[in-house]
Amino acid sequence: MELLEVKNLSKHYKSFDLKNISFTLPRGYIMGYVGPNGSGKTTTLNLITGILKCSDGEVYIDGRTCKEDVRAYREQIGYVGDESYFPDNFTAKNICTVLKDFYATFSEEKFNGFLQKWNLPEKKQVKDFSRGMKVMLMFASVLSRDTKLLVLDEATNGLDPVMRTEILKLLQEYVMDGQRSVIFSTHILSDLEQIADYIYFIDGGRTILHDAKDEMIENFLLVKGERGAVPPALEREFIGLEENAYGFEAILPSEKAELLGNAFLVEKPNIDNIVIHFIKNRENGNRV
Repeated sequence: MELLEVKNLSKHYKSFDLKNISFTLPRGYIMGYVGPNGSGKTTTLNLITGILKCSDGEVYIDGRTCKEDVRAYREQIGYVGDESYFPDNFTAKNICTVLKDFYATFSEEKFNGFLQKWNLPEKKQVKDFSRGMKVMLMFASVLSRDTKLLVLDEATNGLDPVMRTEILKLLQEYVMDGQRSVIFSTHILSDLEQIADYIYFIDGGRTILHDAKDEMIENFLLVKGERGAVPPALEREFIGLEENAYGFEAILPSEKAELLGNAFLVEKPNIDNIVIHFIKNRENGNRV
């Protein structure tokens, strides 16, 4: 059984529709959930956590839906967003007291260990924490519980590179036992290059790409060259062609490599390249 199953998930608003999002996330893996601002990433994650109710579809965590048992469902989830959800007048000590009473698996010993490790003051009010300190306090709270799924929504925003590296290491350790998983929405795609096993890319509330990260990278080529050297048959296959001072850059499906000839520079793309060019393609009015 997959740890996370999302089936035809939809949410209807007056000005936006999230439509038919479906994927599975096996135990022991990390999924990067990516897309431009307003694409539906946060809506999807809020539907998974049960913060929002879906218009259609179902979400299962370890075979259980939120409707079956709300408390047991949410007990399995650790959530960290880009804004602190702790009251401004709370201290870390207050937070520890509340979480200890609210979550059966919360470990005060683990929590205090994270406070000490990350130099987070126990008696200082949250309103006086820096943005990075607030993020680390949220991580301390969720990593001190026995959860099965971490849901991260731009959770590394505001962290310096050293702390981001620390968090990425902790996420890899979190899934190491093969029983837990992470779904991670972020604009820092270089982080996903390091740790993600799967990439799910949405834009405009619709699925654009969904694959294992390494497979996705193998499925495309990054092509550069002189704009005037591109024949029409090749240009039709390009995704997100963008002209620059040196010529052009575009993504090409690997299966179309025979169209290239020897006139162009061809490189292996990274996830950032692929996402940017697919977004550019949509902005240009093209559909893939």
